[in-house]
Amino acid sequence: MTTADIPRLRRVRLADLTDAERNELTSRASTATPEVRDGARAIVDAVRGGGDAELRRLNARFGGGLAEPAEAPLLRLPASRLREARDRLSPELRAGLERMATNIERFHSIQVPPSEQWVEVEPGIDVGRAWRGLDRVAAYVPGGTAAYPSSLLMSAIPARLAGVGQFVVASPAAADGSLSDALLGAAGLMDVEEFLVMGGAQAIGALAYGTESIGRVDKIVGPGNAWVTAAKLEVMGSCAIDLPAGPTEVMVVADDSADPAHVAADLLSQAEHGPDSPSLLVTLTEAFADAVEGEIRRQLPLLPRQDALKGSLASAGTIVFAEDIEGALDFADDYASEHLSVIVADDDAAYRRLRHAGSLFLGAYAPESAGDYATGSNHVLPTSGNAKAYSALSVESFGRWMQVQRVTRDGLAAITPAVAAVAEAEGLSAHRRAVEIRFEGETP
Repeated sequence: MTTADIPRLRRVRLADLTDAERNELTSRASTATPEVRDGARAIVDAVRGGGDAELRRLNARFGGGLAEPAEAPLLRLPASRLREARDRLSPELRAGLERMATNIERFHSIQVPPSEQWVEVEPGIDVGRAWRGLDRVAAYVPGGTAAYPSSLLMSAIPARLAGVGQFVVASPAAADGSLSDALLGAAGLMDVEEFLVMGGAQAIGALAYGTESIGRVDKIVGPGNAWVTAAKLEVMGSCAIDLPAGPTEVMVVADDSADPAHVAADLLSQAEHGPDSPSLLVTLTEAFADAVEGEIRRQLPLLPRQDALKGSLASAGTIVFAEDIEGALDFADDYASEHLSVIVADDDAAYRRLRHAGSLFLGAYAPESAGDYATGSNHVLPTSGNAKAYSALSVESFGRWMQVQRVTRDGLAAITPAVAAVAEAEGLSAHRRAVEIRFEGETP
């Protein structure tokens, strides 16, 4: 491949944009096209009505099922097979996964809520909340040609810390019906007891509604393609999900103090996910932008995923010029990127100013890939601007707070006038009576 084959990144200057053009630059599709939504809905409904047989048929049609046994493909792997895969991991990969798991647990341990919290709001009235891990949660983990053992760890460890009752993994087989040894080995390391071989929208339908052999779950977490995301949105209401997700994305805010080679590598690391993965550089000078593009043209031919890289840069690679660092950071907040790398002279001041990012990487030695694998932070993140309202997957994603109150007779007596007045104003006399009946016949 020659450098002539490498697409140039689109360049825009914030000062030249109208409000509408700036909004267009920050807007991107969060889920899937209407056609994918309709298709995912049909698949989910088919599994809901057809159970295991329909799930196997859809796995065979769209991919995701095991090649063996051909007459009735397994939907569930025995835990012994996961342990065997764990024991076959190369020493280097096992050490890497174990180090990753240690750091994930260290970071996520600080997120573990107290078992209960109480406050006396008035004498005789104690209101609190009690933490409860969810009963049954499923993690969808990409498999096949894009198997991600790291994503399995990112779900399994916080689920355990949250106190989840049953943790289920669903992951598709490759097109040839094979399974990733690395993924199965990671499941063995995590002591996964329920590993379901299924993929796409059909897997989401089976998890949300259950089949003859698969129990329904309370929540589905984890990344997936547009069909998986569309299916997750379809089952909301019957089953909770972690967050809506679109294509993975990265933004790098860098000034002239940054190394152009590092910035180019950071942009390329995210672009290799696919042609719809946005990679944005926000900077101040043409000279620095030229240097970064020069590094992209030098580094890209050395990387294996040529089609994905070129497609991503051509469709969603952008260089944005700001007048100053403050303007660059304001744009970064507007964009609310999944991954935001900040390589500027005063990154602490930048950190204090920023509000919206799925995961923030500060300084020259915090590449996004470090967070994907080994810092302990979670890489299941909000995309498509959803970082303005959603957080990274965490311990809190795997449980809930149950609100509780203890009220004494004197405590209820003290608030009876307030309850009576407000209930009556809202036309809810039975609410008022439910309080006052407890004191009938008593002398005020």
